[in-house]
Amino acid sequence: MSLTMIAILGVCVMIALILMGMNVGMSMVLVGFAGLLAVKGWTGALGFLRQVPATQAMTYSFTVIPMFVLMGNAVFRSGISDGLFDASRKWLSRVPGNLACASVVASAIFGAICGSTIATTATIGTVALPKMREAGYSEKLAAGVICIGGGIGIMIPPSTPMIIYGVATENSIGELFAAGILPGILMAVLYILAIIIMVKLDPSLAPVSTKCSWAERFKSLRHLVGIVILFLIVLGGLFSGIFTVNEAAAIGALASLVLMFFRHSFTWRNFYNVIMDTITTSGMVLLLVIGASVFGSFLTVTKLPTTLASWLTGLDVSRYVVLLLLIVIYFILGMIMDELPMVLLTIPIFYPVITSLGFDSIWFGVIIILVTALGNITPPVGVCCFVLSGIAKDIPLTTIFRGIWPFVMVLLLTIVILTIFPSIATWLPSLLYA
Repeated sequence: MSLTMIAILGVCVMIALILMGMNVGMSMVLVGFAGLLAVKGWTGALGFLRQVPATQAMTYSFTVIPMFVLMGNAVFRSGISDGLFDASRKWLSRVPGNLACASVVASAIFGAICGSTIATTATIGTVALPKMREAGYSEKLAAGVICIGGGIGIMIPPSTPMIIYGVATENSIGELFAAGILPGILMAVLYILAIIIMVKLDPSLAPVSTKCSWAERFKSLRHLVGIVILFLIVLGGLFSGIFTVNEAAAIGALASLVLMFFRHSFTWRNFYNVIMDTITTSGMVLLLVIGASVFGSFLTVTKLPTTLASWLTGLDVSRYVVLLLLIVIYFILGMIMDELPMVLLTIPIFYPVITSLGFDSIWFGVIIILVTALGNITPPVGVCCFVLSGIAKDIPLTTIFRGIWPFVMVLLLTIVILTIFPSIATWLPSLLYA
């Protein structure tokens, strides 16, 4: 059997194990080791297994992950979501479907600090859904906007999938963070425009908005002071060159704990929960990274990535046709796999293809995050939809899935716009890191 066939068989077996319910990180380790065993024998396979986990565990770049995770968990438990949604609602009070639009804005701002789809969906959903249902909003619209808001959380920095992509491809995490800002804002604006159009076409989706005075609007801004300060400290210090990415993560983690203290939400119970959630999430990510490294080593030995890149670049088709094919593959994988495993699994295979076709690697990182956000809301996995279903158990999952489809179209439009105008993603990194 050729090395290419062994690699393809390994990929198929690993996907089968994941679909059967095996832990993704362990399945990648198991298949990667078995593949190395078939290609390199016991000595070579054990050598890889002994070296790769230790090397990855000692990678300095990965220290940024637990720090940003801790920052997100602290913000999640600081109790800022009510004030954040209230401020968004008041500033958008003259916009049709203002509570739905406020959910999008609140998700974008919360995601800019938290960086987690699950935490963003759960936090904003707990606050916004009861208010929208009480006001008479369609359950389909209310569920849809909360689910898609979670996807913005992994686009606007800090973003764990972006960090993983940056480390795996040896791209600058700072540049990736900068690249996600304008596309994240674009996503939020397009979602809001979609809500306005939907409510205009079908007024039964949302009641007429109650207008707020300018005095009420400015008064509501006091709820945003802590978030703005934290955002300026972390990203302002990072993009100005005062901090490295790791330093910004550490300072952000400390500042988020201080924010908890000033918001009177710092209790030893909350602190314990923040630490335990951080350890659990960071351990999960590290296991995925180790598994992806072992599996990636197996693929490298079989030369599948370079073989695939050579074959695709040799096709007599536009490189955008190849890009479309990769996006379709990501879309399908997103339906059955969570964001981090999908990124870690596919990067060793597809990244050489993208670079050989001449696409910008920073831009492609943004595209991957967009497709990942798409996978987070589409069935059968649709993790954001299941999180919301857990919050609102009386809303059928079918209603939630029906609510997200108009926004799936908006997300696909965002991908098309960024493909036509890649400078939306690359302009800010080139300006800040020239």
